Amino acid sequence: MAQKRPASQQATPAKRRKLQDPAAWYESYSGATADYYKRYMDKEWGVPIYGPGRSRDNKLFEMLSLEGAQAGLSWDTILRKREAYRRAFDNFDIAKVAAYPPSKVTSLLKSPGEGSAVIVKNRGKIESVIRNAKLSLQAAEEYGSFCKFLWSFVKGRPKVNRWKNMKRIPVVTKEAMEMSKELKKRGFGFVGPTICYALMQSIGMVNDHPVNSPQWKRVNDIVERRFGK
Repeated sequence: MAQKRPASQQATPAKRRKLQDPAAWYESYSGATADYYKRYMDKEWGVPIYGPGRSRDNKLFEMLSLEGAQAGLSWDTILRKREAYRRAFDNFDIAKVAAYPPSKVTSLLKSPGEGSAVIVKNRGKIESVIRNAKLSLQAAEEYGSFCKFLWSFVKGRPKVNRWKNMKRIPVVTKEAMEMSKELKKRGFGFVGPTICYALMQSIGMVNDHPVNSPQWKRVNDIVERRFGK
């Protein structure tokens, strides 16, 4: 997720008063105010993507791929292109993506359109999605599922943080560094520690919403129902 925007782009005093509303804490954290960004933060960010089944693995692979695509860019940029990514990579079906021929990279680089209608045309990032799909299948075979592999870095249970100030929210943790190290060892691409922690936040391995926000309570309720208190 993108970090706080520069001071030159900060909100006006009137807007700042509005941003103090805990319901929209992330507006001042990331600078994103678009409706699609709000929906993502309110409904998805921090909600655990966990459990058996191919659909869960594919969803986790989607988030791994999107977080990697964000490298050097903003999360807002990737979120606007999310549907384009889903079209380009067969809804992130791991098995299908892993079977792509080399020509697929060329076709994606040459795909017509601009803006939110197309993915980021970066050869390295596109190639990494395909390579990561193959490696995800290997990890799934080893652990029983790709989900079990990723969640092993938090021992299969979300870490519920209680940040009172959004400035305390970290960009990397010990667990993220361990995940990054293991993924790199296996050959995954675009999986630095910061990207790995962003992934952990997005798929609900950690609840990093500020503790006084309605989003924190919603996610915590979900965690307690699914994982127990």
